[in-house]
Amino acid sequence: MNTGVSGPVALLLAGVLTFAAPGVAGARAGRAGAQAAAPIVAADQATRSVYVLDSARTRWDAQDEDDPGVLWSWSADGRSELSDLDPGTTWTNPSEVKFRSLNGRRYLLATASGGLAAVVGYPDREVYWAADTGTGNAHSIDLLPDGNVAVAASTGGYVRVYAASAGPRATDHAQVPLPGAHGVHWDPGTRLLWALGSRQLVALRVGGSAGEPELTVVRRVDLPTRGGHDLAPVLSRPGHLWVATASAVYQYATGEQTFVGYPLQSRISGPDVKSVGDDPATGRILISRPEPGHSCSWCTTTLVLYRPDGTRTLLRGGMYKARWWTTRRG
Repeated sequence: MNTGVSGPVALLLAGVLTFAAPGVAGARAGRAGAQAAAPIVAADQATRSVYVLDSARTRWDAQDEDDPGVLWSWSADGRSELSDLDPGTTWTNPSEVKFRSLNGRRYLLATASGGLAAVVGYPDREVYWAADTGTGNAHSIDLLPDGNVAVAASTGGYVRVYAASAGPRATDHAQVPLPGAHGVHWDPGTRLLWALGSRQLVALRVGGSAGEPELTVVRRVDLPTRGGHDLAPVLSRPGHLWVATASAVYQYATGEQTFVGYPLQSRISGPDVKSVGDDPATGRILISRPEPGHSCSWCTTTLVLYRPDGTRTLLRGGMYKARWWTTRRG
């Protein structure tokens, strides 16, 4: 798969974000015109790549360089600026993908189970920060308002805040233990860093300075069921978080400090959800869960949509998490 294709991208997404990246390497030509929903970003383990995909299309072929549904792509493989981090090993099984903004710039956030965590400029692909977090299965990432970076590692059983604002290879960090840490999310409403472990949802206060961050647990919430896996803001319902476990999908109200019901819960909630989120423009819900019979037991070629129902398929894909491509945090 060649992700270094050059070409203009000019895609206006009404009220969500603007794609305009003439001449950016790896961009794909897109259809001009407004769309109601944001694009979708997916971590594809089959090609060790991250793709930004036109959500109006029902199928994508990332291995077809002329497919206009593939709007942008990135992989750590072959990036000379990351060679010191051994992406051949550390970029194994891309796991998390998010879109964030900081000081007027937009970034792709990504982690891989091999240990690589990276914050990459969009659309220029300039690396803001990257690190090898080790063998703890880096599973989620978020960008803090001061430019530091939070990482959750599942088998490592920790949440870290790296002093990424100090430089592109900064490795100094604060750390708190969290068994089975799978998700991390900075919430602007509570100004807390939320993290999801196998049995608890925790709220962390980030203190200290940007160069020497500190982490303090201020709330621990026992999960209704075990196996916490995904954590994301409910963008259509401020003050709520999506919480997926091994067997169900919940919403947690941060103000009321309790789990609450939500529309279509009986249909959306289910086992093995790897990622869940709602589009801020339309309220449409996006789910990634393993596909029976896939050669990768935790991967899928097909994403599921609700409100309205639908599916989106990446041909020959092996997607893990997929999210709406929006910088909104809740």
